[in-house]
Amino acid sequence: MTTGTRETQVNSSPAVAANAEGEEIEVLESIDILPVASEDQWKSMFDKYDPENSGFISTERFRDLLMAHGSELDPHKLEVLLALADGSADGKICYQDFVNLLLCPHRKKRRTENKDRFRGGCQTYKNMSNKRSNSFRRAILQGSRQLKGCSLRDEAGLGLPQRLVRHVAYETLPREVDRKWYFDSYTYCPPPWLILAITIAEVAVFMHYGFQLERLVLQVSSPSFLKSPLPYHPQLRAQTWRYLSYIFMHTGIEHLSLNMAMQLLVGVPLEMVHGALRIGLVYLCGVLAGSLAVSVTDMTAPVVGSSGGVYALVSAHLANVVMNWSGMKCQFKLFRMAMALVCMSVEFGRAVWLRFYPPAFPPCPNPSFVAHLGGVAVGLTLGVVVLQNYEQRLQEQSLFWIFFFVYSLFVLCAVFWNIFAYSLLDVRLPPPP
Repeated sequence: MTTGTRETQVNSSPAVAANAEGEEIEVLESIDILPVASEDQWKSMFDKYDPENSGFISTERFRDLLMAHGSELDPHKLEVLLALADGSADGKICYQDFVNLLLCPHRKKRRTENKDRFRGGCQTYKNMSNKRSNSFRRAILQGSRQLKGCSLRDEAGLGLPQRLVRHVAYETLPREVDRKWYFDSYTYCPPPWLILAITIAEVAVFMHYGFQLERLVLQVSSPSFLKSPLPYHPQLRAQTWRYLSYIFMHTGIEHLSLNMAMQLLVGVPLEMVHGALRIGLVYLCGVLAGSLAVSVTDMTAPVVGSSGGVYALVSAHLANVVMNWSGMKCQFKLFRMAMALVCMSVEFGRAVWLRFYPPAFPPCPNPSFVAHLGGVAVGLTLGVVVLQNYEQRLQEQSLFWIFFFVYSLFVLCAVFWNIFAYSLLDVRLPPPP
């Protein structure tokens, strides 16, 4: 392939663009045309230009590879690879970045052979993922600002699953480059199972105790409500599972309905984009922070409900929308953000009212509302960092480790508080249920 032919191909199928201010980069997604060569063949081609088996080749050799074998590539991917070569600051291309872009989402499953091939700066073949490295993203940003491409919204002829993926991309991601990367790589495998599983479990537990207590509204007014092994109770704080299991109990159907609506409407799209591991991390950190915050600040009150985890996800998402307001292209975003804040305020107001309402069975007070605030604190710190770094590995983000260290320090202090403070302060706790 000649240089003139290559330039004509790049200009005829642009894949990367910047907006008028040069802040948003657009990478045109692949059009489901598989490369003729298999992954093993591409690896063999890369090896010819990497005789030292270092896992890197120079940008000059990389261009030679593309010129020799570019006809076997989807032209959209070829253009992004050329942009990667143009923007490489250190003059080298890592095989991981090359194969991640080249074969995602159609990468084959065979990864065990030759897993020790790459050492040093490039991660082993075994650990490859579709998360882009910092060097990859910088190269794309630097090498593609002069190109223009169409918006993902302009794609026509999409099926219902593809339209759903595109809708989720615009709901959660602020940059077009990330939306197109996600649209091209998402395969519904695995599905967003975590939030759905938690929600189903919460409904099942609620219905079980609804029939057992013979009430659905204000179950907390039943004398047997806190006798369950699930709620957090200050007298039973040595039973450590209660710091997490309390999310499966709710004070009534009004409590469950609000939490379930926010959990599904926000949590499922976030899990589709960021994965169960990241969203589960934010959710569980919010849950644990909620119960520990109650044990420190509202020492005599029990805790029920999934508000700690729900508020962590919702507050992180809303903060991400505000911080990237111009980049978020979801429809009616101001109205929908206002509605989310109204739902959060109604649920929090209900919890505050119930906490100070005279309990049905004194001296045990009604459940605390402080878990909501613990979830918000996690969402505005750890959650924001997770949601803002869709395309990068969290272990590469110093801010993530800073917030994670602060969170771990809070958990450690709260544990010592629960061990020593209750006896030192001579807190009068309600009797065990």
